[in-house]
Amino acid sequence: MQGRVLIVAGSDSGGGAGIQADIKTVTALGGYAATAITALTAQNTLGVEAIEAISAPFVAQQIDVVLKDIGADAIKIGMLHRKEVVDAVAGLFDQIDKLPPVVLDPVMIAKGGASLIAEEASDAIKKRLIGPHTLVLTPNIPEAEHLIGMKINNLTDMEKAGRLLLDMGPVAVLMKGGHSEGAEIVDLLVSPEGIQTFSHRRIESRHTHGTGCTLSSAIATGIAQGLAVPVAVARAIRYVENAIFDAPGIGAGHGPLNHGHTVSHFE
Repeated sequence: MQGRVLIVAGSDSGGGAGIQADIKTVTALGGYAATAITALTAQNTLGVEAIEAISAPFVAQQIDVVLKDIGADAIKIGMLHRKEVVDAVAGLFDQIDKLPPVVLDPVMIAKGGASLIAEEASDAIKKRLIGPHTLVLTPNIPEAEHLIGMKINNLTDMEKAGRLLLDMGPVAVLMKGGHSEGAEIVDLLVSPEGIQTFSHRRIESRHTHGTGCTLSSAIATGIAQGLAVPVAVARAIRYVENAIFDAPGIGAGHGPLNHGHTVSHFE
């Protein structure tokens, strides 16, 4: 199906999340992945030990040169880490007449609890990216709470939070329910047309590292391939569910998914 996806995100040395998970996901779903790396992390399944910054001008340059030559049918944004990087990316987007559709995953907290973003960067994301440039925003419950400053305790709260986030300017908001409790996970796609519900069983597993990165990249791939947003979301959720179910069991902590479950054995 192809579909060019430019990924703007941080690197995960453990390979389960970030740029590494994004590339695997786009490739496994038949797309073409290009990247602009925003930060380097030293991490494994037990947590993040260190973050090394990439200069903001160089992040923007990576995006610029890819778009000028290879182009993109969709852009996925993950960890931006610092306000300078957010401003550089947003500033470049402001100059592009026909910006490809953007899927923004507001990466803020690692699975192990470490903060992956400075507070001023969070504010810049709200002002410079969510409103002006985002097609689909994909927060989990803690990220949504951080963005709007309210506690989310149930499905009604998720709906309210989704509408508040929609008021910030994105075309659609996917409220991810994985951090809620219960045997069933409910994700809500909130748009001006209403709310669409995606319900799926919870897989009890510690191997869920990188699910947010993977889901947003899968959505971006679907959009790059011409799928409507609800269809891209539905396929992405199913892809992640199977990737968790078939996880390889690597690491002593929050292990990675099996991003390659769509790929057949090659002799």
